[in-house]
Amino acid sequence: MRAVVFSGPSQFSLEDVPDPIPGPRDVVVRVEAVGICGTDIHVLDGEFAPTVFPIIPGHETSGVVEAVGDEVTELAAGDHVSVDPTLTCGECSFCSVGRGNLCENWNGAGVARTNGSTAELMVMPVRNVHRLADEVDLALAAMVEPLSCAIRGYDLLPRRMGEHYLIYGAGTMGLMMAQLAPRAGAASVTVVDRNPARLDVAEEVGVTQVALSADELQRPGGWDVVIDCTGVVPAIEDALSRVRRGGTFQQFGVAPTDAKASFSPFRVYNDELTITGSMAVLNTYGRAVELFSAGAISAERMVSHAFTLDDYGQALEMFREGSGRKLQIRPRSTESVKLI
Repeated sequence: MRAVVFSGPSQFSLEDVPDPIPGPRDVVVRVEAVGICGTDIHVLDGEFAPTVFPIIPGHETSGVVEAVGDEVTELAAGDHVSVDPTLTCGECSFCSVGRGNLCENWNGAGVARTNGSTAELMVMPVRNVHRLADEVDLALAAMVEPLSCAIRGYDLLPRRMGEHYLIYGAGTMGLMMAQLAPRAGAASVTVVDRNPARLDVAEEVGVTQVALSADELQRPGGWDVVIDCTGVVPAIEDALSRVRRGGTFQQFGVAPTDAKASFSPFRVYNDELTITGSMAVLNTYGRAVELFSAGAISAERMVSHAFTLDDYGQALEMFREGSGRKLQIRPRSTESVKLI
């Protein structure tokens, strides 16, 4: 099969590699679509400590079951599926208390030690492969994985009905968090981003208000819930300053490992602020499949370009430029296209 291979920091190529062979409880998936994520860039740049090179990247995956192991009865060839990339040991101190996303031996397909899905085929344990309804758009269903991350974020928020939300960043994750907020009881959802084109999409998917800066907005007391989906230190510092007394700030965006942000410990104490992080996925993938099938997000408004495997370098360049919206690689495609 053909696959993109990261051979080391800043080194990648399209190669012919052996087809994966399923173990007794494994499933081989013919990949329909794989989304490009900021984590892929961190992996390629050598900034992600768990990564072991060489590795096939890609962890936002949808496809069709190609083959199953001898002991697999849950799925069959031809089933449409979405793939959870998270692999945990099930034995460490975090796994033993139900915190597998913090696993001491954490592994993620396309991220750490297991090959991902920027390839024609991938293999994963059957427990990680979730069947999709036939009517679900298979290519767009690669968005289930980031949706499962967004659901994890909401699992961690001490939310109440009727609160006002402010979200920094109108990229994929910001837009997903914004679309889930009304389902979590938000009375209003405001999105801030420095890119006007991305704000246009935020308006299209139904947020209450958009702005290039929170300075343009009128809420003197601040917002009940403020979520950073940028990972950018100046945005994080500004976001913290916008939280209402008694409110909650969530760090959802991935900042560089050595990034430092300033805040007022006195204000955290005096205003009784809640500050929480959200890392990856924890018992949310099945719910993400259900919510995606129910139309909880407007995936068709978020995926802007589909690239072939041959054009992976072009897709990476576009991602780094911040152009487009969600960019996907579609290994079955013979032509790269702009979708919207």
